[in-house]
Amino acid sequence: MAKIIGSAIPNLPWEDKPQGYTDPVWRYSKNPIIGRNGNKRSNSVFNSAVVPFEDGFAGVFRCDSRSISMDLFAGRSDDGLNWKIEDDSLNLVGADPEIAPNQYRYDARIIPLEGKYYVTWCNGYHGPTIGVAWTEDFKTFHQLENAFLPYNRNGVLFPRKVGGMYMMLSRPSDTGHTPFGDIYLSQSKDLEFWGRHRFVFGTYRGNESAWQSTKVGPGPAPIETDEGWLLIYHGVLTTCNGFVYRMGCALLDLDEPWKVLHRTSDYILAPWELYECVGDVPNVTFPCAALADADTGRIAIYYGCADTVTGLAFTTVDELISFTKEHDLQKIL
Repeated sequence: MAKIIGSAIPNLPWEDKPQGYTDPVWRYSKNPIIGRNGNKRSNSVFNSAVVPFEDGFAGVFRCDSRSISMDLFAGRSDDGLNWKIEDDSLNLVGADPEIAPNQYRYDARIIPLEGKYYVTWCNGYHGPTIGVAWTEDFKTFHQLENAFLPYNRNGVLFPRKVGGMYMMLSRPSDTGHTPFGDIYLSQSKDLEFWGRHRFVFGTYRGNESAWQSTKVGPGPAPIETDEGWLLIYHGVLTTCNGFVYRMGCALLDLDEPWKVLHRTSDYILAPWELYECVGDVPNVTFPCAALADADTGRIAIYYGCADTVTGLAFTTVDELISFTKEHDLQKIL
């Protein structure tokens, strides 16, 4: 059995796998957990990140407003299911005046790292790049330099240094609704200057895994296991009716995480339910957070649904690793 290397989360939100269900990931029966009305002006709440905090949970939520501006808002929950999201956007302080103006902010990830909580997001600066900030209380967020030049999205930090270096996954992009994209890894000594860029993996255009033929991007922070870094990611297919976003899973080498050990040829979750298929952007399941309980191996995945609402799904480390090895695209490549 695989083992999660990390902390216990005894209050992890959870539902057992439905009897007779055979897929590796199953949805919360009361989805969506956050609707459109997350705060007083939200049009939609999706593509958001959560972590254990104090006796409950805290998060940073993408709430597009009713004027359709894109921004990030802090939220708190006792149980990881019922959320109170602030009406005012993140209180970001300390940024260089050159990068401080808010053009747009969206699609956050969060990790606990060295006694602080680090947030990354898609930050507008003459195009999309990766914003970085840290907080200790989810009230004040200290903004650092942008990690990269435009154009880049889906900046995802690892929860610890690897080989003495901070690690971040990302997906280089363009100014629009990018019709391409592969996953890269970048390294830093100080969380400010990033280099040693490494290719991790890209799209696959064959019939064996066509669901990830247009672009791929990292999802939640990688989960450390005794078999490697477990990465949940999104893959995109271009259809006659637009993009379809599904979830996949990969296992990366613990010491050299740009090296892929296994990767799913079949998706692990796809837009099937009405709230995933119908919304402001139809046919999207987009993972941004995963809570992983080291004691039980349980994993709770928070994901955006149709760019409109927030869903929750469940799995275990054994389910994901077994499925990834059984349906391994690496055997084909």
